[in-house]
Amino acid sequence: MRLLRTPDDRFADLPDFAYAPHYADISDPQGGLIRVAYVEAGPADGPPVLLLHGEPSWSYLYRKMLPVLADAGLRAIAPDLVGFGRSDKPGDIVDHSYARHVEWMRALAFDALDLHDVTVVGQDWGGLIGLRLVAENPERFARVVAANTGLPTGDTDMPKLWWAFHDAVENAQVLDVGRFVQSGCRTELAPEVRAAYDAPFPNEMYKAGPRAMPSLVPTRPDNPASEANRAAWATLTELDLPFLCAFSDSDPITGAMGPILQRSMKGAAGLEHPTVPGAGHFLQEDAGEQLAAIVAKFVRG
Repeated sequence: MRLLRTPDDRFADLPDFAYAPHYADISDPQGGLIRVAYVEAGPADGPPVLLLHGEPSWSYLYRKMLPVLADAGLRAIAPDLVGFGRSDKPGDIVDHSYARHVEWMRALAFDALDLHDVTVVGQDWGGLIGLRLVAENPERFARVVAANTGLPTGDTDMPKLWWAFHDAVENAQVLDVGRFVQSGCRTELAPEVRAAYDAPFPNEMYKAGPRAMPSLVPTRPDNPASEANRAAWATLTELDLPFLCAFSDSDPITGAMGPILQRSMKGAAGLEHPTVPGAGHFLQEDAGEQLAAIVAKFVRG
């Protein structure tokens, strides 16, 4: 596996993101040691909250949530998925698979950080990965927050808008990451914020991760990840873990999944599932402080 590492100077002077990066080396059978980056806020002995981002963002997406969670006494941990942010970047699309991304985050959360009683917050691919982690390691988790995400098996088709995004990524000669993040927001991003989303990717060589992710979503029943996701559904629907759906009111990509998760998950019964108003797919950008307050209240009970 050919690994690339974004130069540190690309991350200088990021607006509203002065968190010092932490790193953990995880072992991959074919890639050797892969450096995974994460940022933290809050007391080290606080209840851990694992904040998983999606495509094509990185932990910068959680900058509005980190201080709110920290002020609530929680240990907020926001990793960069492998291929994103400050984490190492496998340079070839074929190096990315759904199973590998699940394993890479499992190794960080449990082997490197040894987290227990975790609240996972998953949005977009952060949910696709996070829900698998919960299903396959339920003893490590205390509760789940699903925010604009799902767990597709390929047994039903994806929305047309998602296919438009898939095709746009597949056909882009130059992948404009900042523009794709902007397209999933209701608010207008400042130029320096868009630049921060572009920062992990100095040129096209570094973008195998963002280019690979849409093609890894199970869109057919025989996708390599379909069976594992079906097994995850079977486990998750019977788990007693509290399961909160905190979806925005303006996400045409995942919006339909909110009611399905609420009906299906045993741990969702009896909870009041909030809708975050005025927010698009990247609700952490549009309403990060509000989402963080929802998470903090959920954890603190």
